[in-house]
Formats: sequence, structure tokens, C-alpha cells
Amino acid sequence: MRHLRILRYVDEVARTGSIRKAAERLAVTASAVNRRIMDLEEELGAALFERKPRGVRLTAAGEVFVRYLREQAGDVERMKSQIEDLRGMKRGTVRIACSQALAYDFLPQQIAAFRQRHPNVVFEVRVADHDRAMAELENYAVDLVAVYRPSFHAGFRPLMSVEQRLVALMPEDHPLAAKTVLRLRDCAAHPVALADRTLGGRQLVDAACARLGITLRIVAESNSFEMLRGLVRRDRVLSFQIEIGADVSPDATPGVVTRPLDPRDAPGAELVVGQLRSRNLPIPAAVFLEQLIRAIAGIPGQAAGAVAQPEG
Repeated sequence: MRHLRILRYVDEVARTGSIRKAAERLAVTASAVNRRIMDLEEELGAALFERKPRGVRLTAAGEVFVRYLREQAGDVERMKSQIEDLRGMKRGTVRIACSQALAYDFLPQQIAAFRQRHPNVVFEVRVADHDRAMAELENYAVDLVAVYRPSFHAGFRPLMSVEQRLVALMPEDHPLAAKTVLRLRDCAAHPVALADRTLGGRQLVDAACARLGITLRIVAESNSFEMLRGLVRRDRVLSFQIEIGADVSPDATPGVVTRPLDPRDAPGAELVVGQLRSRNLPIPAAVFLEQLIRAIAGIPGQAAGAVAQPEG
């Protein structure tokens, strides 16, 4: 399928903004990539890239063409996986972007369970904040997203939502560990380590503090939940996480416990799984999506939103 290779060249150059960088990723020569693109431009009768001293930039025609080929990529992957299914190979790739809260335990657990049944399926997982995850979906870099508090996009089709509460993580012998439910004012007297402001849980904490007139004693901030969890263990600080990402079992995080925040202080927000409305999912992604929806619907104590059937 030589024409698919040419389209991949165009897509990679568009993503990197450089023929040289694209060639390195594709393991071909830059001259070969440039020649193929020039042949395609001649066939289309329009320049796809504006050549600049440092890199290239899509022209208006290039933007239209790249958007088109990314829309078609899902159909191509679906076709290939259907052919492989007919051959009994059951191969394919699942591309998903997720919030950090799912990356520590929940999503690895789901991938491991899926691969026990489908060992020839591979996964490409991108961990990103909600805005970046939605951008990856719109750019056709992933087929699915599972994100906390996603931003609005007209082309997004939510398939499952479940409310997630905020919980506080703390050492098991912390003074607040004796409480069953915490008020945010309880936490103000203790040092805390927070996620950075791009992440949904931090945005909820900031909004609650502003509404209640509370100032937290922030001693550390990080975009890594593993770092925050480590600080809870090593520096005896508080941190906050949504429930699905707060695995504090002895094997996962010894010596750390969680306590829920009172919803009067910090109302929950939605964890959402979805895809683009216009996208036909490759078979492996559609099957994994069904598993993911069942798993999220089964989270204890959560009220799941309406489930739409996956497309295709």
C-alpha cells in the first residue's frame, strides 16, 4: 500500500514541522521524503508546505489535505484490522489519551486484562491534561480519550461519564487520618503538595479555596502524581487526587491512606470516556472501549452517566 506510505510522510512532516525530523522518525532519507511530497504536490496542483529557512509550515491547502488524511486514517486502520480478523490474527493497535489519574493503576490494569485475551494487540497511551488530550483526539493522534473534566469540543462524542470525588492523601498516622470526612478548612493547617494548575483536580481545589476564602500552605507543586504521592510518604504532606487515581493499597503505596473531602467544599466532577463523532473506531479500539465502559460503570459507589453504544 505504497500510497499510504506517502500519506504517512505528509502527516509526519506536518506533526514535526521539519522534513529532516520526519525522515529521522520514518527511518528514511530527507531527500526521499521531500521528493515524494513534491510529487504529491504536483499531482494535486497545490503546495502542501511552505518551505522556510528552519522547517516547513502547512499551507491552507496543506491544512485541508492533512485534515482529510487524518480523518481517513481511522477507516484504514479499521479495514486492516477487519482483514486481520478474517485471517484469525486478531492484531491491531489501541491509541488512547488519558488523565494522569488513570495512568497509575486503573488503565494499566485494564490494558493487562485486555491483553490476556488479545495478546497481539498493542497500545499507544498518551498521558496528558484534559486540554491536551482533547487536542490529540481532534488531531487523530488517538482514537479514544478517558479524561477528567474535559473541555468542550463540538466534535466530541462522550460515551460514558462518572462522577469522581476529591480525596486527600496523607500518611496513615497523620492527625487528619482519624477523621472519616475532611473539610477543606481542616487541611489549611497542614502543609500540602498540589498538582500544577493545568490539571483538573487542582483547578477544583483552587476554585473551592477561592469560594471559601481558604489559603492552603503549599510546600510543593508538580505535574507528576507519582512525585506528589512520594512527597506524601517522605515529607508527610497532604495531597489531593480523584478517587479512581488514589490507589493506596499496601502494595501500591504503603503507609498512605485517603479521606474524602466534604462535597459541600469540593463538589465532584465528571470522568468522561469518548471519541470523535465522525470517527469509525478500529476493531481493537472499539472492543477495548466496551471493556473500559464496563469497568468504569462498575466503580463502587459511583453513579455512572448514560452509556451510548460505541460506533461501528
